[in-house]
Amino acid sequence: MEKVTLSADADLIDQAQLVARSQHKTLNAVFQEWLQQYAAQSGSAQEVDSLMKRLRHVRAGRHFTRSHMNEP
Repeated sequence: MEKVTLSADADLIDQAQLVARSQHKTLNAVFQEWLQQYAAQSGSAQEVDSLMKRLRHVRAGRHFTRSHMNEP
């Protein structure tokens, strides 16, 4: 596992450690969970971009006005 050095306000770190401790976790474990979720978001964005590129040939067949798109 690779180590990362981060900088943050000491009070913020203390507060985060208290929250982590209340969840029976270490601050390191909480950071790892956050990092996994953050990285997964990037993957989702790449999937959406890929899908949009594959579907760029699809046309709606007509022009929709703003009022048409906002109809219930």
